[in-house]
Amino acid sequence: MRVFLTGGSGFLGQHLISRLLAEGHSVIALARSTASVRRVTEAGAQPVRGDLAELAGRGGPAVTPAWLDHLRDIDAVVHAAARMEFWGDDAGFRADNHDPTVALHAAAAAAGVSRFVLISAAGVSIGTQRATVVDENTDNGTSALAYGRVKLATENALRDAASPATTLVILRPPFIWGPGMTTMADAVESARKGGWMWIDQGRHTMDFVHVDNLADAAVLALTRGRHGTPYYVTDGTPMTIRDFFTALMATQGADVADSRSVPLAIAAPVAALVDGGARLLRRRTAPSLTNWLIANMGRDRAYDISAARTDLGYRPRIGFDAGLLEMMP
Repeated sequence: MRVFLTGGSGFLGQHLISRLLAEGHSVIALARSTASVRRVTEAGAQPVRGDLAELAGRGGPAVTPAWLDHLRDIDAVVHAAARMEFWGDDAGFRADNHDPTVALHAAAAAAGVSRFVLISAAGVSIGTQRATVVDENTDNGTSALAYGRVKLATENALRDAASPATTLVILRPPFIWGPGMTTMADAVESARKGGWMWIDQGRHTMDFVHVDNLADAAVLALTRGRHGTPYYVTDGTPMTIRDFFTALMATQGADVADSRSVPLAIAAPVAALVDGGARLLRRRTAPSLTNWLIANMGRDRAYDISAARTDLGYRPRIGFDAGLLEMMP
């Protein structure tokens, strides 16, 4: 298949290119900078210079970007690009993520693209939804993070769009890990300075997905999956937060095993005050303790991937121990 990929120069995107090429697909990757062009080219994809920001704005772009012409010769779009931050307001994520995604989907449908695979996030249901195990039929509640709230709004907008010839498949990964990950850089630096903190000794359960397992799911979604259906995609091996992050941080040279711990009963109300105060002051950076951190590290959460197994034929290929070995220096 001819696949148009966004986010190809990023952590997930680099693995997606490798996996797509290995399956015999050709990949055209959107690249917004010279550095991005170099990265996607080195990965084996054909770069197309352009920026999703050109699609932002109510009603779509005033002038249609030339790179959209490539969609006429494309079989499927895999949309992996997004601004992912643990702080910020809904309006910013709507402008940066939601509006361009809706416009890209509309352009793909108009060009006759048969598949649109959206990389969403399990974070759409991390907040007021406190079930310990969640599947696609569980009520999402309200996410504790603007990124998650806007991701859910984007899912709904694409499902409601009039695009009968374009099958939409939505993947919801939780924490994505693996070689080349950049999302832990700040946490690793903080941990090395003694800034890591557990909640309830890290005893709560979390779920996660290796980047290559997620890439496998995206490839499967090119030909499988029900229209408009979201699929949680994980490694299928939830474990305690302490076990996961102690091992993961160790691969980055950070020892967090003996870090201090705060009980949830104390951390939650403090986070509410600190988080609320930071928002009132319109801080641009997140405080050290937030409602999002409480929602992630202070509660048990796993995802049922039965639907991905049944509809996509998904089987996690990379296990935890094997994935850790890949990340060892």
